[in-house]
Amino acid sequence: MNLRRGATAFALLGLSFALVPGGPGIASAAPVPISSVRNTSEAGIELPRPAGRYAVGAQILHLSDPQRRDPWVPSAHRELMVSVHYPARARTGAAAPYMTQEEARLLLEARGLAGVVPAEAVSGVRTHARVDAPPAYGRFPMVLLSPGFAMPRSTLTTLADDLASRGYVVAAVDHAYESVGTAFPGGRVLTCLACERVATDQERARVAVGRAHDLSFVIDRLTTLRASSGTIHRHSGTPFAQLIDPRRIGVAGHSIGGAAAAAVMQRDPRVRAGVNLDGNFFTPLAGAGMEGQPFMMMGTSATHGPAAPDSDWQGAWTRLDGWKRWLTVAGAEHFTFTDLPVLADRLGLSDPAATLSGERSWQLTRDYTAAFFDTHLRGMARPLLDGPAADRPEVGFPRM
Repeated sequence: MNLRRGATAFALLGLSFALVPGGPGIASAAPVPISSVRNTSEAGIELPRPAGRYAVGAQILHLSDPQRRDPWVPSAHRELMVSVHYPARARTGAAAPYMTQEEARLLLEARGLAGVVPAEAVSGVRTHARVDAPPAYGRFPMVLLSPGFAMPRSTLTTLADDLASRGYVVAAVDHAYESVGTAFPGGRVLTCLACERVATDQERARVAVGRAHDLSFVIDRLTTLRASSGTIHRHSGTPFAQLIDPRRIGVAGHSIGGAAAAAVMQRDPRVRAGVNLDGNFFTPLAGAGMEGQPFMMMGTSATHGPAAPDSDWQGAWTRLDGWKRWLTVAGAEHFTFTDLPVLADRLGLSDPAATLSGERSWQLTRDYTAAFFDTHLRGMARPLLDGPAADRPEVGFPRM
């Protein structure tokens, strides 16, 4: 998460900015050398291939909550954009888009990369999901994903596609006015009004709690949605309520999205398992009130190790009263747990502060997140979570 009063500083790992922590989950931006930029106009960028056995389908939903006002624009109702990734029967239909060209332009512009990386190189990233592919037979657990502050939901696409390929329905959520740029219906692109107004931990806590309400609303809509509900579909055709097992719902988030994951578990008993990827919690009594539900914290060694002075993980750890894990990743940076290191590698950009490759960053995020949800939403034994592994020496278990 990147926050600065009066101006927004964004850092894209490997893409001309490195993170200089101002507290865990909070970053200021400092320029670092760009080693090279490949000619992306000649060869497109492809995300890592999902590891599961299912093909992946995708739909984009526009949801509006008539019962809530938007915290950043009180004259409007709260709106969300949701990408739903799901197990599919066949790889049919057009490839799901990564983001629009305008979203890519705003992302690159905010990170000082306008004119360095073409917007079409990012908007044209090839995903492994197919729009409106026929869903697989059966009912599947659902995992909600909430991105970091100012980051669009597309930066969690690789994780979403991989979990869907393993048999999960995944809902990646863009929270209105909390990303650098998100396309909404009617040709609107909502930018990050929140970025100019959030500076204190108390204000960050309000963001996390607001997102928790968003995530509960997404559960409401997806678990009751039918294909005939055309008023809230950008694309129609998938009966999600018939695809989702409402007894098996989990949540994961990056940065402040991780705080939102904990916050929704405190408030919504339907959410049975949660993951915080490198975010401070900010909310008072974080970790309390989860009624013994499992929770995993996975973050950088530098900012979320047990001795990190500004992390609030120790307090949350002591209040968690169910199955729990605290993992740290040596050589990781704040965005290690998103698509950004992979994109940096594909673009031929490097960050001297990041010792993990994009591929390794992705592998570790995928393996531990999937193992967690397999264990707690599908009842599958995953020894990976039992302690350090020789083939993954970067991952430490400072608390068990």
